[in-house]
Amino acid sequence: MSDELGIGILGCGKTSRIYFNLIPKFKGLQLRACADLNREVALVRADEFDIRAETVHDLFQAEDISVIVNLSAPDAHAMMSREILNNGKHVYSEKPFARTSAEGAAVRQHAEKLGLFVGCAPDTFLGGAPQTARKAIAEGLIGEITGATLHAMNHGMEAWHPNPDLFYKSGIGPMADFGPYFISSVLNLLGPVEQVSAMSSTPSKTRTIGQGPRKGEVFDVETPTTIHTALSVKGGPLVAFSASWDVQAHAHSAMEVYGSEGTLFLPDPVFFGGDVIRVLKDGTREVLNQDNHLFGLPNFKIQGRERANYRSAGLADMANAVRLGQDFRCSMERALHTVDVIEAIQTAASTGQHVQISEMPTRPEPLSPEQAKALLR
Repeated sequence: MSDELGIGILGCGKTSRIYFNLIPKFKGLQLRACADLNREVALVRADEFDIRAETVHDLFQAEDISVIVNLSAPDAHAMMSREILNNGKHVYSEKPFARTSAEGAAVRQHAEKLGLFVGCAPDTFLGGAPQTARKAIAEGLIGEITGATLHAMNHGMEAWHPNPDLFYKSGIGPMADFGPYFISSVLNLLGPVEQVSAMSSTPSKTRTIGQGPRKGEVFDVETPTTIHTALSVKGGPLVAFSASWDVQAHAHSAMEVYGSEGTLFLPDPVFFGGDVIRVLKDGTREVLNQDNHLFGLPNFKIQGRERANYRSAGLADMANAVRLGQDFRCSMERALHTVDVIEAIQTAASTGQHVQISEMPTRPEPLSPEQAKALLR
């Protein structure tokens, strides 16, 4: 179709498979090529999904590619996004958008100068569960919001990821890895964060890779692996956020939003679906109706569980914006807000001071069940 944007994928590692599977399910996107510094990996993905394998240089130059999905290593996202922009392509980046606010601001300045669009994951806040929770809050189903808690805690990724050391480098860690999902959720549900305070620790100075060709290799931990922070939402409540890779098990809900009349229990914002539970003052407990929101319906089996996974929804929403010249929900400004907040948390943890966030993005527009359906083929 003439209104479809040609999509290329840069980076064909573990994260890429979900994008290869899901991009073809969305309107306005046509997956055409991929590239990786490891040519063999790109050839495997290209053969599996019946697209072209290119060199990185040729992918950047390809005339039939309008948007490149940047799945490079986390610490290279900003650098590679700028290179993609230099070649006249729009960018949709996997999180984190950048390692630092300065890196992110440089990408924004470059994109604005060139008149190109930049978007960034996560897009999980577009899912059926978070959109249902947002609607419930807007309709006052738990009264006036008084606070929230967030918990992103496990024992780290060295047991399952073949290259976990990338995530333990300075400036990454659990807050940079989990943070974008949770901070984007706070922005979606409550609004932007304007101030933070935090404390952090690093109980284990080394980790051991548990699987893959590097199994048994010991690497140094360069970043705090437990962070406890308080987030002050602009014009709104305080939010307590704990992120850790030093926890073997816990019984906290991933997200809880508290109101004057009750509480919402939300599922893990890493995923699009799951039950949203409302508990009122009198103990009444109900699972909220998600109005058949398509982005809440299970469509993938992950670690033996049926999950809703619609990664590429944000990319499809951005593609509409490219064609129509309008705002989109996973915008660069909102992605940069998550970077600003994460950097502020790291600064607060290292200095013991409260840190202000200078720029306040607007909340993304809600995504109704009808709008979600319109994004899918």
